Amino acid sequence: MTSQNEHERSTTMNSASTRSVDVVVVGAGLAGLTAADHLAREGYDTVVVEGRDRVGGRVRGAEIAGVPVDAGATWVAPGHTAVRDLASRLGYEFTPQFHQGKGVISFGGRRRVESLTALAPWSMLDLARIMGVLQKTVDGLPFSSPWVHPRADQLDSMSFGEWLTSKHALQDTRKFMNMFSLVHWGAPVDDVSLFNVMRYIKTLGGIEHMLSVEGGDQQDRMLASMYSLVSRFAETLEAEVIVGSPVERITTAGERVTVEAGEHTIQARYVVVTASPVHRSTIEFTPALPEPHSGLSRSWRLGSLSKAFVAYERPFWRDRGLSGEAMSDDETVFLTFDVSPNADGPGILMAFCDGRGFDAYDEGERRRRVMEHLVHLYGEAARYSTDYTDFSWANDTFAPGGPNPAVAPKAWTSFGRYLREPVGRVHWAGTETADETSGTMNGAILSGRRAATEVAERLHADR
Repeated sequence: MTSQNEHERSTTMNSASTRSVDVVVVGAGLAGLTAADHLAREGYDTVVVEGRDRVGGRVRGAEIAGVPVDAGATWVAPGHTAVRDLASRLGYEFTPQFHQGKGVISFGGRRRVESLTALAPWSMLDLARIMGVLQKTVDGLPFSSPWVHPRADQLDSMSFGEWLTSKHALQDTRKFMNMFSLVHWGAPVDDVSLFNVMRYIKTLGGIEHMLSVEGGDQQDRMLASMYSLVSRFAETLEAEVIVGSPVERITTAGERVTVEAGEHTIQARYVVVTASPVHRSTIEFTPALPEPHSGLSRSWRLGSLSKAFVAYERPFWRDRGLSGEAMSDDETVFLTFDVSPNADGPGILMAFCDGRGFDAYDEGERRRRVMEHLVHLYGEAARYSTDYTDFSWANDTFAPGGPNPAVAPKAWTSFGRYLREPVGRVHWAGTETADETSGTMNGAILSGRRAATEVAERLHADR
């Protein structure tokens, strides 16, 4: 397996250059690598330019207790065929996410051991009611061009939190849905448009699917890490990959586009930009992007979601009949999962951390906060860890934020239709632009395929 550091060294091709190619792909995440792979296989001279000193984008590797883990995107659902096809092609296999046993719930500092959805009877009834009403509203939303929905403006005019209030959701229901919002958009319910929530639920196959492990969004992960898969993918490309070179300017003049990235100046016939909408604004476009496209990049900010990993000699919680899944309204750790390689150890808990109670602190304080809450959730045994690591996505030096845009009210219907509308010779990809499985690694691959097809058709027509 190629480590993250080894891959960074092997792909950092940063000698100054001026060249001419058919296509420049901006961004070496799954969307960009996929687009480059398809275009290169079609025989087009393609270069990938990446600002970070590594490939992967929002897929990022880490290591704890000698075990590779994913500090970024992690899980693959049964229907994520694009990711599964890539893994099969490169000889990688998935392992089921462990979820046998009972979960832990802690709301208001009160810890309970039970099924994660087994709240008080009245809370369960209310949660089922809210989820049913929300799903029924989602069912009427079209997969493609969701802004054509007759109630789009109305649904986009309120936050998810305001909608929950209008439906008289009970406190436990609201806390549960806040956790749901934090893990998917990195933002609390009051900061995210109801329409944005609905659109993601639609593209991901429904609320139940999004919440489920077996048969759902969290069904499988990769023991070797998803980052290992993406690194290997980059190494197999026929296209060149240049890392550590943030794109500063994209200039269109006639039938050529010039991309300036650090010491590299590359002329191309077309460009595919795979950066998230908000990070498109870090590139200077000449001529300037049309106002709706600029508005998109200004308003579609990424949420804030970070991860911590804590290792133990073995997964002691399993001896107590616990799954390692916990849900909490703690200001730092709000969700945990067992990502141990096996029952013999090491035991590894992955903690999702709310950036507002995590990202502002140094590693020592972040660790203290995480450990304190794990002891609350799993008892004194959780105090005796063997290793710790974390990654604060909001403090990422190149493109902070994650995992998906926390689109505020009115921003979807105002700008969503411009997500993938080409501007001259500039095309767009990235998981946000996918109609199916948007916000996932699968959606990223699908978006790369779509953008590559668009550009290949234009290249063919130019002949």
